[in-house]
Amino acid sequence: MDWSKFFKMGGYALYVWGSYGVTFVLLAGEVLMLLKRKRNLAKRAAPQPISSESRLNTSLQGVQ
Repeated sequence: MDWSKFFKMGGYALYVWGSYGVTFVLLAGEVLMLLKRKRNLAKRAAPQPISSESRLNTSLQGVQ
């Protein structure tokens, strides 16, 4: 088997390999967007630390 003929695809190599390239780029972009979304959701779901100032404000609200 001649590899150069295989990679030329009978004159359609640009279309064939181009479609593989576009598909790979889109799939990689999808994975990156999913990872970003997962990181954002994890950040939003994580409990936020309570500062001493906010604790003071809540304790003073009950006194008033």
